[in-house]
Amino acid sequence: MAVNTSAEAPLPVGEVSRLIGGWIDRLGAVWVEGQITQLSRRPGAGVVFMTLRDPSYDISVGVTCYRQVFDAVADVVSEGARVVVHAKPEWYAPRGQLSLRAAEIRPVGMGELLARLERLKKALAGEGLFAPERKKPLPFLPQLIGLVCGRASAAERDVLENARHRWPAVRFEVRNVAVQGVHAVPQVVQAVKDLDALDEVDVIIVARGGGSVEDLLPFSDEQLVRAVASCRTPVVSAIGHEPDTPLLDYVADLRASTPTDAAKKVVPDVGEELERVQSLRNRARRCAEAFVDREERGLMHALSRPCMQDPHRMVEEREQHIEALLARSRRTLAHCLDRANSELTHTHARVVALSPAATLRRGYAVLQKADGHVVRAPDDVSADEELRARVSEGEFTVRVAGPARTGAGDA
Repeated sequence: MAVNTSAEAPLPVGEVSRLIGGWIDRLGAVWVEGQITQLSRRPGAGVVFMTLRDPSYDISVGVTCYRQVFDAVADVVSEGARVVVHAKPEWYAPRGQLSLRAAEIRPVGMGELLARLERLKKALAGEGLFAPERKKPLPFLPQLIGLVCGRASAAERDVLENARHRWPAVRFEVRNVAVQGVHAVPQVVQAVKDLDALDEVDVIIVARGGGSVEDLLPFSDEQLVRAVASCRTPVVSAIGHEPDTPLLDYVADLRASTPTDAAKKVVPDVGEELERVQSLRNRARRCAEAFVDREERGLMHALSRPCMQDPHRMVEEREQHIEALLARSRRTLAHCLDRANSELTHTHARVVALSPAATLRRGYAVLQKADGHVVRAPDDVSADEELRARVSEGEFTVRVAGPARTGAGDA
């Protein structure tokens, strides 16, 4: 339960220490995993002192155990080893110090470590951290390269020397960190985050030379893998040798088999690029010369054609063709007009021959009554009726002399 205190009623240091001890005592015995960083086995002492550190975080705690507890694993446990300890937390009130009293120590074997890494690999792959579509392309010519490596290490020398040999103008932003041991993970993570925050850094190389599986364990740490996955800057993993594959290789945007290989993959070779530029320049020159030669041959072929030797010839040929078409059109039009005129003449002759005037000129006459009706039969007139007779040269009046008779009449 919470303790009620105030500025007027504070608790003494001893009371606070006693309360903390009581709370810790209620925790009971726990299993704790960590890496041994300090080990003290004083001759004749019945107690062994060690420091247990979390490899992923900058946290450590002291551990004590009886000598017979440690002697059971003394042959396989030393500084740097990973162990699982069954211990009870203890609070040393006079100094205000927390420690663990170990009752059993178990070394973490290589098989167990590899099994844990495999489970972590599957879990991270299930989250999509290793997916190819997440990989970011590397710039062709990085202006500033971030390098995370051990201080004065062979990996640092290999990357710097090979990169500057390939491209002398390349620049580096180096972060020297611990690359093995309990301090490796937090330092590498912080270095990667610092370089990723710099806008001028184009690519980050995390490099380390070869080593045992235990030495390379920091580069399979989940915290480091997630830090690299969240980087906006492309990251290149160059850990160990070709057979070494820490989890950092899977999450990085590019895996290099060695630090030297990382320098070759990140920085282009100036000699090769000059040769490539020269090759492209020669290829462009050959293409341009071939194009000019081809066009020149085409031009010479065009100039050798008759139409180019005598340009007016084509115009004259077209002129003759047009004149022939005009003459043909005139003949066709004249023929059409002549045929139409002949048809018109014949039609006029037929019309004239069949007209009433032609009939009258042959001696016939047309008799009309006073109302204009034409007399067609003797019964159409009566005696003494005046009729108008139309002949070819004019008309005159006639009178019916007597009664009308069928088929004849007297005028």
